[in-house]
Amino acid sequence: MKNLSTRCCSAVSTTLSDEAAVAMASRFAALADPVRLRLFNLVASSLTGEVCACDLAEPVGKSQPTVSHHMKLLHDAGLVRREKRGTWVWYSVDTDGLAELRAAVG
Repeated sequence: MKNLSTRCCSAVSTTLSDEAAVAMASRFAALADPVRLRLFNLVASSLTGEVCACDLAEPVGKSQPTVSHHMKLLHDAGLVRREKRGTWVWYSVDTDGLAELRAAVG
């Protein structure tokens, strides 16, 4: 019979609080949808650092209202920032939210 008091592996430490885990889970959930992941990628890979909402529907093959819904979820998750200019909304990556995701996965 094994001695259960002897550790077989190195000790682990918890660096992510329960509150931070909930926040990170919502961010990862937002990116778990293929359309939202593609939209986030379009914004993140923009040469100018921002993308007009009018340029997002065609690349993902979705209607403007559907794109707006997905972008709202990305915004609510803290992954993109938005700025209204005239009749259009411009999106950029929320660098703080992205940095927190990177830190969560090491």
